[in-house]
Amino acid sequence: MRLNNFFLAAGLSTLSLNSFAAAFQLSEHSASGLGRAFAGDAAMAENASVVSRNPALMSQFRENQLSVVGTYILPDVSLGGESGPVYSSAAALNNDSIAPEAFVPATYFVMPLDDKFAVGFGLFSNFGLATEFDEDYAAGQLAGKTEIVTVNFNTSVSYQVNQRLTVAAGLNYVYADATITRHVGDLSNALAAQGLSVPASTLALDLEGDDYGYGYNLGVAYDLDENSRFGLHYRSKVNITFDGIYSNALPAIVGLFPNGQSGAVQPGKVALELPATAEFSGSHQLDEKWGVHYSVLWTQWSSFERLEAFVPGQNEPVFAKEENFSDSFRYAMGADYQLNSHFKLRAGIAYDETPTDSQLLSISIPDTNRLWISTGGTYLLDDSSSVDLGLSVIRGEERTFTETDDAGGAWEFSSEGNAFIVAVQYNYGF
Repeated sequence: MRLNNFFLAAGLSTLSLNSFAAAFQLSEHSASGLGRAFAGDAAMAENASVVSRNPALMSQFRENQLSVVGTYILPDVSLGGESGPVYSSAAALNNDSIAPEAFVPATYFVMPLDDKFAVGFGLFSNFGLATEFDEDYAAGQLAGKTEIVTVNFNTSVSYQVNQRLTVAAGLNYVYADATITRHVGDLSNALAAQGLSVPASTLALDLEGDDYGYGYNLGVAYDLDENSRFGLHYRSKVNITFDGIYSNALPAIVGLFPNGQSGAVQPGKVALELPATAEFSGSHQLDEKWGVHYSVLWTQWSSFERLEAFVPGQNEPVFAKEENFSDSFRYAMGADYQLNSHFKLRAGIAYDETPTDSQLLSISIPDTNRLWISTGGTYLLDDSSSVDLGLSVIRGEERTFTETDDAGGAWEFSSEGNAFIVAVQYNYGF
């Protein structure tokens, strides 16, 4: 696997991501936003993290602003086995935790150029996923290690048209890295009945690759009056073709393992479209103490229909998985309260729809509708610096579904995904 330069390598070393928005989308862009469940984020200019949610808000800054964010995600994604093929038992499918904990960093900088123009830079992630099973897991054909890491380098420019209206545009360079591994699992029992000795931990699929792509984003902010603002932000899709290696440890047996590599390595490619998003937000200051905020976020997941891997010289994919995602929405409402001159309190609630097809659910991307309950606050250290803290508890719906492997075996699971998220952010103006 290759990395383009040292800067990318340093950034990726801290980006072990785990998705807790829809599918493998990431919302964790700021601690201030997390405290409101990200309600109103496209209409609020609290700190430099506006680069990620609506750069049109950069016009609200009169001095340079730097924001550095660290978000820790503690997931609790469990699987229960309901039934398995004749060669496996339901109890062998139980797994208490398939998603590792993760740390998601982000950095933003906003610089006003004059009373009309401002520029901003951001280093953050919009998509990421990590699930991992033991090498001898019973349903190893369905899920082993699935990891997607993305890093978004964003540059944006805003222009204040008049006292009420600001527009912005930005360019995104997205680096992505992916790993997919699968193992034989309890299929080894069925193979043993045919006189074949293939251990459960035998590597059935190993795909590793990276790529980069470009996209753009557009933003609008409109001040209805001095106490109310609306924001709209669009981020385009980004096409990624993971270019790397493909391998497996299966013997080459016609009719059984036609793609058996016996450990040999060859080039492999997987195409993936990171979907477009659009967010509408409103923010209203009711009085000197209270503010209320809301957001609707749309994600064009319908572009994610099928995951396929190809190797040179073969027209048929060596790995294929139907996904058939649908567009999804995330709804959020929040409020903040200015306790005193130094301390602001926040709270929010959000409902995050899953884009998955109920007939094609997968344990490699376990997803469900989720409810976010969030709280947080800002403490003003001095005239130029502040610290934000955000906390969220995420509760996912329990789902029962059946997934079929390439050999025709049917596996029935029940799954539930919950998480605890905490974020800390430092802001400095100069």
